[in-house]
Amino acid sequence: MNPGNIIVADDDAAIRTVLSQALSRAGYDVRTTATAATLWSWVKAGDGDLVITDVVMPDENAFELLPRIKKLRPELPVIVMSAQNTFMTAIKASERGAYEYLPKPFDLRELVSIVGRAMNEPKGRTRASLTEDLESMPLVGRSPAMQEIYRSLARLMQTDLTVMITGESGTGKELVARALHDYGKRKKGPFVAINMAAIPRDLIESELFGHEKGAFTGANQRSAGRFEQAEGGTLFLDEIGDMPMEAQTRLLRVLQQGEYTTVGGRMPIKTNVRIIAATNKDLRILIGQGLFREDLFFRLNVVPLRLPPLRERIEDVGDLAQHFFTQAMNEGLPGKHLEAGALERMKRYRWPGNIRELENLVRRLAALYPQELISEQLVDMELSAESAFSLPQQSIRPITASVSGGDGEVVPLSTAVERHLAKLFGSHEDALPPPGLYHRILRELEQPLISAALGATRGNQIKAAELLGLNRNTLRKKIRDLDIRLMRSPR
Repeated sequence: MNPGNIIVADDDAAIRTVLSQALSRAGYDVRTTATAATLWSWVKAGDGDLVITDVVMPDENAFELLPRIKKLRPELPVIVMSAQNTFMTAIKASERGAYEYLPKPFDLRELVSIVGRAMNEPKGRTRASLTEDLESMPLVGRSPAMQEIYRSLARLMQTDLTVMITGESGTGKELVARALHDYGKRKKGPFVAINMAAIPRDLIESELFGHEKGAFTGANQRSAGRFEQAEGGTLFLDEIGDMPMEAQTRLLRVLQQGEYTTVGGRMPIKTNVRIIAATNKDLRILIGQGLFREDLFFRLNVVPLRLPPLRERIEDVGDLAQHFFTQAMNEGLPGKHLEAGALERMKRYRWPGNIRELENLVRRLAALYPQELISEQLVDMELSAESAFSLPQQSIRPITASVSGGDGEVVPLSTAVERHLAKLFGSHEDALPPPGLYHRILRELEQPLISAALGATRGNQIKAAELLGLNRNTLRKKIRDLDIRLMRSPR
């Protein structure tokens, strides 16, 4: 039995041949054409059970033809191919009713698999259409890693599924969350973001759910929380791993029952928001440490979306740099371009701060240097200065590093701590130290550790926090509580 008839439309003869051979081997009957006009005539005649078409055709753009195809034959699956591998290409393919979008070059096995899935699905499957013309490009990059992100976002736009975005700091998690909102079914509603790491832990519940007058000291009037502010739209919970347990329990109830109560309130309030969460931490490790609820993790992790660090999509550096130069020029800074050598130097860099670090570099280059063409020497000078504030990963010693035992002997750190504790406890009960030993020892270890990290980063608290694995607000509080003197960063 013939599994179906496929129409392939592409002005590249080589692509038509390759697709025709691959699909014929899979058992399909294949017809090929180089023009949109022929494709449209075949579709009008009722030919084909599936269409594979390039976007840019010599006589008409496929995005202009797609709405006519979907209106005439809404059940006909159309797979769109394009060498214009941008976020907006994926979104436009989705909004105009394409079954799937594939960036060129594509994997033939993947395409045959998608064809098989489309042919076996029930007919009549359609996708919701967006009405607004999309002109801006919120995400940049043509790498395979970003193509996967674009395709995932295109599938998620018209859903209310909860999404968990993971990725290192500076990879653009909030940008992706905003794209899901701005191009999705809730775009007319509010987008409300809250960063768990930036709010004191004892105020997070009030910030999220609001509070009633008199709920606590200083609550002089009723205050709306972020859930109320985001009603009908999207609530973005950034740094979800820093949410305290009490707030996690309240959030779980919202996800389970679709309602919440304000702090100090009694009446449950129904809520209609889409939740998007993000973290740069491994929540499974936090679950193992008892710091994050496993049931909440599974409620939030309905659709996991991992953003690749810049070092995994290094081919996007050029597009990103040009994008940031254009942004800088739109803000009044002089227009700049990169020499080929400058771009290659940037591609050899590891970018520990990811896209945020690249954006900062581009803005410095645009603002500080008069020449329009940025040389490799300038980029090398800036990146070398940046690296001076970063500790290479291999230079960070493990906890078993050797330290002085006090009499010239060099011993492991753990041994030095054990000896110190042995002296404190002594050998008899009457030699026990005063109460509060845990916090005293913790303070004695924390103070030199934080001081050393600040010294190694020349007083840069952001880099010291990353080095220690602490939240920036937590580090600032410890610096204050431990009365650690700060050194000034060099200008």
